[in-house]
This record gives sequence, structure tokens and C-alpha cells, in this order.
Amino acid sequence: MASPATLRDVAKLAGVSIGTASQALNNRPNVLPDTRERVLKAAQSLGYVAPANSAERRPLISTIGMLTKHDYGPPPEHNLFFSHVQAGVEMECRAHKINLMFSAIEVDQSNRPVEWPRMIDDRQIDGLLLIGANIDAVAHGLRRKLGTPIVLVDSYAPGYHFDSVLIDNIGGAMQAVNHLIDCGHQHIGLIGTNPASPPDILERREGYRRALRARGIEREYIEDSRMEQGDGYRATRHLLRNTPQVSAVFVANDDTALGVMNAARDLGLRVPGDLAIVGFDDVDLAREMHPALTTVHVHKTWLGRLAVQRLIERAQCPDQPRIVVTVATHLVERESTAPRLNAQLKEVSATARTYA
Repeated sequence: MASPATLRDVAKLAGVSIGTASQALNNRPNVLPDTRERVLKAAQSLGYVAPANSAERRPLISTIGMLTKHDYGPPPEHNLFFSHVQAGVEMECRAHKINLMFSAIEVDQSNRPVEWPRMIDDRQIDGLLLIGANIDAVAHGLRRKLGTPIVLVDSYAPGYHFDSVLIDNIGGAMQAVNHLIDCGHQHIGLIGTNPASPPDILERREGYRRALRARGIEREYIEDSRMEQGDGYRATRHLLRNTPQVSAVFVANDDTALGVMNAARDLGLRVPGDLAIVGFDDVDLAREMHPALTTVHVHKTWLGRLAVQRLIERAQCPDQPRIVVTVATHLVERESTAPRLNAQLKEVSATARTYA
């Protein structure tokens, strides 16, 4: 006697994930009509009978897909930031006995996807975490293609109602700049942003500007650059050649801050005596720099854990309003900043500095 058909059998015949099959059979509204029809036909042809109280006993998500951004062109490298986010995703998946599939997604300089990995077309996932990418131009097509819940992690899709887990970039940047002002600095530069930067980096740029305005400082020293060590190095040399009065720099991320620190060293400047530096993210590299980097700490592991929780809740309650979780940051003070001594004297002498 043949074994009764299972939900897995129905999903396989319909060409969908188990979670999508479950949602279709339980008449969930977030399933596309043609997908629902295909699942119902598969269940009927197999003679599938759902167990009693199956909706309560069976998880709606059994496999999560995780896509992490990779800059287009060079071979993938270990990402100091997103590796911690991934660790948080894995921890939460283990806690809920959820399978995890992950892949890199190539993005351009604005963090927009260049191409999608196969997991998007294979229909083997019941939900998707998109980490560090902007999908405003392809959001509608992605939603139709998947037909499953999507949660954005440090990612943006303006105009589309995806659940998101984001960083308090503006608040974190304001903490960084206020710290430099409290240390006695009035001429504070910004490195690692440009008008084409992704939304999260533009928020850090905005936080820099808001902090200066709130403290009555009108002069901005924004050196447009990309977020990478080499560009941070070049931007620092250019900024200090043209505005030698700058005595402190806020940098959009820690990796770029290393380039800033290297430039300061090659210019013969002491950190923090001649140039104070604050980064953002608090990756492991920040503690290993010499001097150790003062930076804004991001709760990276919690970004991943909260994203999985949002995905589970969205699958259970597809009709609930869009939810955006903003994760707070805090400043970690290390050796790259310190209170200035004889600040007025240094301001006068700084104007006489020239850099080769």
C-alpha cells in the first residue's frame, strides 16, 4: 500500500517551496493566483489530505535564503561586516530548526544587483534575507518571482513595502561628530561618502551635517570618496593639502578609516595629536589598528537574528503592516581620539601646515 502524499510531495509536483505550498493550501493572501492554482491541482492529483491542525503544527518557513552583497568585478573577499550578520542569521536559524541557503549577490557602486544567483529561480526557499543591497529597480519583479516573504537587512527598496532591519546611521554619525566636537575640534572632515553612495552611507553623511549644525558649526569639510582603503588614503591627502586646518575626520566605515590613518602617518601626523579619527561599524579591524580606532559600534549579529525573526513573523502574519526595525548604535572610544590640549594654539599653528 502506497504511503499517503506529503506536503513535500505536493511542493515538488507544483514546483514551489514547502512554505509556499503550505501558504497556498491554507489560503494565505500573499501567494500569487497562478501559484495557488498550481499547488491546489498538485494536491488534488496526489490525493493529499492535510493533517488536522496542520497550520498550527507545521512551520511556514523551513528553508531561508540569504543573499549578501559583493561588489561587482573583483573576486569575493571575506567581508568583515557581513560575516557577523551572517553569524546572527545562522544562530537564529539553528534556534528555530530552519535550513539556510546563502549566496553572494553582485552589486554595482550604488549597491544595486547586477545579476541574481540560482536560488532565486530554483524556488527552494520559503523566505529571503537580502543583506546590503538596494533593489529599488527590481523589487517588483523579485517579489513576483519568489512569492515568499522578503526581509531587507541594511538594504533599501524605496517605495516598496518590505520589512526591514536597519542601522541607526544618522544617530551613529551624530554620536561620532559630537564626540569630536566634545574633544575640542571645530574643523572636522568627512571621508568615505559621495552623492552616489548607497542610502545607508548617505544617512551617515547627513548625520555628520546635522551634528555640525546642531552645535553651531557652519564650515563643512566633505571630501567625496568611495568606501575603500585606497580612496580613503587619497581623499585624506587631498583634504589636508587643501584645508590644513582640519584636525579631525569622521570616516564612513572602519575599512576606509585604515586608509585615512595610513595617510596621516605618511604625512608625518600623529593620531590623535595632529589628526583625530572616528570610524563606523566597529569591525574586528578597528581594535587591531595602531592606534586602536574610536568607532561607532553596530550590533551586527543582532541585525541577522532580528531579520530571521521578522521573516518568521511575516510568514505567520502576512497581513500585518510593514515593520521597520532600526537597531541603535553606540560609540566605542579608543586611542584614535582624545581631548585636545591648547586647542586654540593648535588651531593657529594648523593653518600654517602644508603637505606634500
